[in-house]
Amino acid sequence: MRAHQLQDTALRYFLAVAQSGSITEASAHLHVAASALSRQIAGLEAQLGAPLFERHPRGMVLTEAGEILARHARRTQLDAEHALGEIGALRGLRAGQVRLATSDAFANELVPRLCADFQRTHQGIQFSVQVLPTAQVPGAVRGGAADIGLCFSRAPEKDIAVAYRQSAPVLALLPPGHALARARSLTLARMARYPLALPPPETTVRQMIDIVCSRQGLRLEPVLVSNHAKTMLHFVASGGGLSVGSEVAARHMVAAGALVALPIGDQGMDLRDLEVQTLAGRSLPVAAQAFLALLCESLAG
Repeated sequence: MRAHQLQDTALRYFLAVAQSGSITEASAHLHVAASALSRQIAGLEAQLGAPLFERHPRGMVLTEAGEILARHARRTQLDAEHALGEIGALRGLRAGQVRLATSDAFANELVPRLCADFQRTHQGIQFSVQVLPTAQVPGAVRGGAADIGLCFSRAPEKDIAVAYRQSAPVLALLPPGHALARARSLTLARMARYPLALPPPETTVRQMIDIVCSRQGLRLEPVLVSNHAKTMLHFVASGGGLSVGSEVAARHMVAAGALVALPIGDQGMDLRDLEVQTLAGRSLPVAAQAFLALLCESLAG
């Protein structure tokens, strides 16, 4: 059984339109005629005595009443998933789903390795992993699209509970034979003398770097810009130059001797935390709760 089979049809259709912002897109996703969706929404509006959407040429926008109902519908959906997870737990965690939203830094090695480890013990568990920009991870958790979020964060997020947090300073990444590889720490000014691979300006890490550089009047001209952490890690390992990253993202390559990771001494490069996020007030399904414990234990180790 799927969670949607425990949900009221009208609420399920309403939530699909609310999430997509379009009856046409919701119709395609649900494989239900657009006219059927419109009838269900019109029926809800008649019962509630309030419009749920503002109809615009570019799509459907929730009214204040619609926002209230959407929160209720999301909770209903999550409660259904929780119930199915508990029933699955009666069979010894042989059924259930764990949905993750993660930023790129964790998607290359940590998350797939933990999913594989978990499945070796609980073979019936299915995983869904979305790789999103850091700023979108809390939204996926808040909206019910993910049970667990994993990302770097610098400020509290509304309706988000932090299950685990640890400091995650930005580190310098070098190939083992580099002239600076034996240093105890580096500065951005010293790194700027060599070819650099950096994330794009819209990322949190790059914004931290740009603030520090602005204070120092330092201009960085990277030879490679990429929003894919693995691309930059392998660029460094191939001898292309230096880069920056987190200890977690580079851990496996550092342990294998393919990279050297050093602290960056500039003030402000340590103002970042790694967070494991869940929806505040929500009881996770049993499978998700078990995976959350494994994830937090792995990060702490």
